[in-house]
Amino acid sequence: MSKNDDGTMVIEEELDDEPKSIILSMIGQLRKDMDLSRVTFPTFVLEPRSFTERVTDFMSHPDFLIQASKCEDPVERFIGVVKYYMSGWHIHPKGVKKPYNPVLGEFFRSKYEFEDDSSAFFVAEQVSHHPPITALFYHSPEHHVAIEGDLRPKSRFYGNSVGMLLEGYAKIHFNKWDNEEYVITYPNMYARGILFGKMVLELGETSTVTCEKSDLMFEVEFKTKGLIWGSYNQIAGKIKRISTKEVLYEISGNWQTTMYIQGKGEYSGEPTVLFDSAKEHVVPQIVACAAEQEPNESRNLWKHVTKAIADSDLDSATTHKTEIEEKQREDTKHREAAKERFIPRFFQLEIDGYYHPKLRLDSIPDDPALAKEKISKWIFTKPDGSMQDFTTPENDPVVLATPKHRRHVA
Repeated sequence: MSKNDDGTMVIEEELDDEPKSIILSMIGQLRKDMDLSRVTFPTFVLEPRSFTERVTDFMSHPDFLIQASKCEDPVERFIGVVKYYMSGWHIHPKGVKKPYNPVLGEFFRSKYEFEDDSSAFFVAEQVSHHPPITALFYHSPEHHVAIEGDLRPKSRFYGNSVGMLLEGYAKIHFNKWDNEEYVITYPNMYARGILFGKMVLELGETSTVTCEKSDLMFEVEFKTKGLIWGSYNQIAGKIKRISTKEVLYEISGNWQTTMYIQGKGEYSGEPTVLFDSAKEHVVPQIVACAAEQEPNESRNLWKHVTKAIADSDLDSATTHKTEIEEKQREDTKHREAAKERFIPRFFQLEIDGYYHPKLRLDSIPDDPALAKEKISKWIFTKPDGSMQDFTTPENDPVVLATPKHRRHVA
């Protein structure tokens, strides 16, 4: 793995001759700026988890969000939200990989338990396949923090690069502060060097965090490396007043390792560390065993593909992946023949053109115990009316046979 001039690592991968020949054959059928949402990628480029689970990377440091929600000062709260958002990018697979494309109706659900005995709950669902849309919901009842999102990834072919343009948004709600809202947009992601050179993962372009109530905005540029000069994974951002454009803080550094914040104007001061990935603890999520999951629950649905990838059995991975994709095509044909419309289980399309949780935020009780009960029932109730049992040990032979270092262990 290569290093930047400052010694930080670069996310890269060098393909063997066979995988590279497969990519070259596939690329021969593509044209520049082509939408890749209907293109089937070979299994060796896959990360062994679905995009519905990949989005939980942004829940890796929920303690930052909890700390931010407790700040009395709106500027300090905003900095805490920015820290939380920027902390999600350092989680990544080994090499340059893409997650499984979720099938329509696929969902992933989990819960979190924190050191202060509080908790949080998460669910993401694939609500549309063409175009691909993943909706998500996260809630921590004790801390009155909620997140909802509607993510719309679009893949594009650029010659020697493939880009994922992550459209849509996420919205953080601090109910404690009169439902204060933070709207987040995302940068693009690129796999460089797919034809020649080493494959490298980069983030590029600009993303934002905006809180209109506090009159604050964070705009950050994820810098891509130039052909000759520059380093990988660099960022440059500013926190500023929306109304006056006054810059309050500047943020710089490496999104994979360490980022710094420095006050300007009335907040002037020396740079300090905003986030250091080597010193922070990733909060694990808790997922029920395969026997407690439904057939279209992400880990259960893709478990044969995940095991085959972990075993480096690409033929078997391709076979199981094709079976999942063929079933989705058959399900689509049956719905079309019956003139039925797919209805998501957890989310619904609303008048603003985005998907929102069917469990409305204003229907969740303020009392943490009542809120936990209502959210848990909504997310974890199975079709037979029972609740997922998180105490049942894993006994699925496929999951148990998956090499442990590659398994998803909560």
